[in-house]
Amino acid sequence: MNRRACWLACLAWLAAAAWAGDAPTGVINDVVFSQYAEYANSTELARRLVSPLNAQRLQQRAAASGIAIAEQPVDLAHERFALYVPAQAPPEGYALLVFVPPWNEAKIPPSWTSVLDRHGMILVTAAGIGNDANVLDRRDPVALLATTNAMSRYRVNPQRVYVGGFSGGSRVALRLALGYPDLFRGVLLDAGSDAIGQTVPLPPSSLLEKFQTGSRIVYLTGQQDATRQDMERQSRQSLHDWCITNIDTLSMAGVGHDLAEPAALDRALTSLETLHAPDAAKLDACRARITSELNADIDKVHATLEAGRIDDAKKQLDVVDHRYGGLAAPRSVELAARLQLAAH
Repeated sequence: MNRRACWLACLAWLAAAAWAGDAPTGVINDVVFSQYAEYANSTELARRLVSPLNAQRLQQRAAASGIAIAEQPVDLAHERFALYVPAQAPPEGYALLVFVPPWNEAKIPPSWTSVLDRHGMILVTAAGIGNDANVLDRRDPVALLATTNAMSRYRVNPQRVYVGGFSGGSRVALRLALGYPDLFRGVLLDAGSDAIGQTVPLPPSSLLEKFQTGSRIVYLTGQQDATRQDMERQSRQSLHDWCITNIDTLSMAGVGHDLAEPAALDRALTSLETLHAPDAAKLDACRARITSELNADIDKVHATLEAGRIDDAKKQLDVVDHRYGGLAAPRSVELAARLQLAAH
């Protein structure tokens, strides 16, 4: 049994043991969770969500200032969550939508509950993870802990676990979906998105490959929300550039920058659960192109280093780290170490 399968089996066992026949349903507020997960520790967050050289710099700055980075950035005793749980559980287990809001209150959108009922889908959200909260230290880990704790308390089908958000929360959801494709099967982007490989760092190659083949991306944007429509176009183009094609684009007529209405949410959730396998030949060709481009860019850094142009090599390596993120490791990290030695 692989690591992920073992982890999911443990969650299923915990759910059966702790909640068999006695799981509350409906809107549940002020929920306190207590289970931590390796997925949400600082080391794993940095590995999946931060480019390798930036992760290294964060560690170096912390060490230089004498600050110890806490392995668990969140104290669950002080966190509060809200859930909506449909009264009727599907035979194969609930679906789960982890919702990242732009606001700080842990609240379930009241108009969404009937749609969640139709889809047999639990929604979990948290307090204090709005747009003014730190992304890596709060929004990311709290959303991940909401996921694992909801899965431990309810019988959730691991093939129907999704992350989504609204506005700035949607942009966080995309980061999480890209970095955790072994946890989330798809992402719902309601009026907010970014370009991956630019604003959103790419994860290590094994995770990007899983995202390319096993994740569904659904954009849901108001037709009158011109700013987010433009962001969506850039985001979709970036997905295609990185060989990701399992995408759907839904628009909301007559809607500006507003939370999705029930009918639109219903369409989006239906699409979210409609996974299409990529064209294998096209995917192989796209991956080969990326590998070729990465190798060429790494070779340029090597050549510049060998020529003794240390500052130029550092700039080139920063560009590689920004563009390729985890795909460039460990070569980018090894080059950074060589450059540091050469500079001294």
